[in-house]
Amino acid sequence: MTRLFFALILICLATTASAGTDGNVVDVSIKDFKFNPQTVTVKVGTTVRWLNEEKRQYHSVWFEEAGDPEADYFFPEESTERTFDKPGTYHYRCGPHEEMTGVIIVE
Repeated sequence: MTRLFFALILICLATTASAGTDGNVVDVSIKDFKFNPQTVTVKVGTTVRWLNEEKRQYHSVWFEEAGDPEADYFFPEESTERTFDKPGTYHYRCGPHEEMTGVIIVE
């Protein structure tokens, strides 16, 4: 029973990090000053949700290259999300932590 439980958790985590179908939500965790996974490929219409899993640190998801204003900070156990309606490659970073970067590829 325990092995089955852990196998199901691993399957759920792998599915969350992989490409979604129209209308799905794909999670990206933020922990240890990293976006995980750092690169996500999704289909048009997918929502990406970033979950702050740090113990004390705030973060943001800023699509600076796209000309977006810096996003609001969100704190541990909070999340933010964005739906991607057009194909393209979207680079982002954490506003207060410039070394934290990620990419969303929308097909």
